[in-house]
Amino acid sequence: MILKNVAAKALLVASSLFLMHGAALAGQQDFTIVNKTGYPLKHIYVSESKSNSWDEDILGRDMLEDGEYFEIAFAKAEKTCKWDMKVIYDDGESAVWDGLNLCQISKLTLKWNKNTGVTSAQTE
Repeated sequence: MILKNVAAKALLVASSLFLMHGAALAGQQDFTIVNKTGYPLKHIYVSESKSNSWDEDILGRDMLEDGEYFEIAFAKAEKTCKWDMKVIYDDGESAVWDGLNLCQISKLTLKWNKNTGVTSAQTE
C-alpha cells in the first residue's frame, strides 16, 4: 500500500513538472483571436503600445475566415503587457484597438455590428 502511494505521488509530481514546463515556454501575452465578424480578415498587426509603427503582419496566411481562430504566441522573455492591434478586412476596411493588456487577455473575439459599422473585441 505504501509503495502504491509513493508511485502515485511520483506520478503526480512528474505530471506537474511536465505541465509547468509547457507553461514556462509560453509568453504571458499569448492569446487567441476569433473572427466572428461575418467577413474574412486579411491582415493582423500587433505592436507594443509605445511603438509609432506596426510590426509585420502576424497572420502568416492568406485570410482568417469568419468562424476561424488564430493563436498568437509571444516569446517567454517578452515582458511588455500593453499592445495595440490592427485588423484589416479583405475589402481594405480596418479596426484598431489601443492599449490591450495581453497579460490579462487570453482570447479576443472580434464581432462586426451591421447597424453601427463598428468592429468590437470581446475579451476573455
